[in-house]
Amino acid sequence: MKPSSSTSEHGARSPGERSLWGALFTDPDVEAEVCDRAWLRAMLDFERALAIVQARAGIVTEEAARMVVTAIDVGHYDPVAIGEGSLTSGTPVVPLVRAIGAHVTAEGRAALHNGATSQDVLDTALSLVASRALRPILAGLRAVAAECERLAERHRDTLIAGRTLTQHALPTTFGLKCAGWLVAVDEAVDALTRVREERLAVQFGGAAGTLAAVPRGGDPTGQLAAELGLAAPLIPWHTNRTRVAELAGALGAASGVLAKIAQDVALLAQTEVAEVAEADGGTSSAMPHKHNPVRAVLVTAATRRVPGLVATVLAAMAQEHERAAGAWHSEWQTVTELLRLVGGAVRGTRELLSRLRVDPERMRRNLDLTGGLLMAENVAVRLADRVGRSEAQELVAEVCRTAVAAGRPLRDALLADLRIGLSEQELDETLDPAGYTGGAGEFTDRALAAHRGRERR
Repeated sequence: MKPSSSTSEHGARSPGERSLWGALFTDPDVEAEVCDRAWLRAMLDFERALAIVQARAGIVTEEAARMVVTAIDVGHYDPVAIGEGSLTSGTPVVPLVRAIGAHVTAEGRAALHNGATSQDVLDTALSLVASRALRPILAGLRAVAAECERLAERHRDTLIAGRTLTQHALPTTFGLKCAGWLVAVDEAVDALTRVREERLAVQFGGAAGTLAAVPRGGDPTGQLAAELGLAAPLIPWHTNRTRVAELAGALGAASGVLAKIAQDVALLAQTEVAEVAEADGGTSSAMPHKHNPVRAVLVTAATRRVPGLVATVLAAMAQEHERAAGAWHSEWQTVTELLRLVGGAVRGTRELLSRLRVDPERMRRNLDLTGGLLMAENVAVRLADRVGRSEAQELVAEVCRTAVAAGRPLRDALLADLRIGLSEQELDETLDPAGYTGGAGEFTDRALAAHRGRERR
């Protein structure tokens, strides 16, 4: 499905729409598709398509439809003026239709907004705005996935401490960590693609969802959907907001995936850890020595705002009868901000990963910070065949406590305990992190193969 790609002046991004915060939390390509002019363009696209489809069906004259299309294509419609005229009706549709009507004759006005209601225009506009904004968002997510793929392949066997509850757990690989990011990003792409291709739909139900003002026959909704490049719903969905909720949910999930990557990078970039670093930026206004993980911080800031917006969309699902009294209105700016923030987070994550510095030597040194304690499980596994699993766990736990209390490496404590019974060579093998990464390499290969299979489709 290919959405309408109208590029009229109504979609242009004016310098006046830039903001103090825009460069930090948005992506210019996404912003161009969610700004006020983009919404206005989408509403105009609905009115244009409606006139065209109804002329084809003989509902309005071709001449009347031509007047509407001409008025839309050559007219100059100011979002601010339209917005200021919205207070009496509660939506920008009424002043917009009035503004278009001022450019046509009475015959043309008969073909304008014929049989439609304000919600038809705005719901369809929301679908168009989301579809158009998702194009750069999805492209950006695929670029993020490509960076994850590059890092996973390069660091397939790079040892790193696996951390659970923020503490050293077992050895793993940085490649597997990146493969985890990759799989999650691919899943986010799948969810957003499904929403864009299958769930963003045209709305056309008329005043109460019955299309009573439109002559029966044919498939006006299907024709309108085809004209605009949107999905055709089974029936009008004025107060069935599952489509909007799925959009918000998929954006929320994508945001969570990006937040996870940013948080991992910020934690790994801590001074005491120093296993990764952002390649540039990160200056401080007061401390010349600082190299802050700025992009990770900005992605985190953007994604922290997303769950509340998703909650607003979900809260708006309970709507009164055939037209909501406020809940529907709450979606417009909420969805716009969701698209804006996720677009900015995608851009930031792509930049973050493309210039990420990885320090395998520091990762390897950090594995030894606990004096071999993160290999205790492997020691217990070795002993389990001889003394039983639970007994081995208790014995190794006791030796670990002794090692910590004495401030000595686990290897020395194990050698000193006659109950262990492992030779120095066996202990060296058992305490080698490279020999206890389980299926890390296999899992990384599996993630890479799945991703590359997607790219070939």
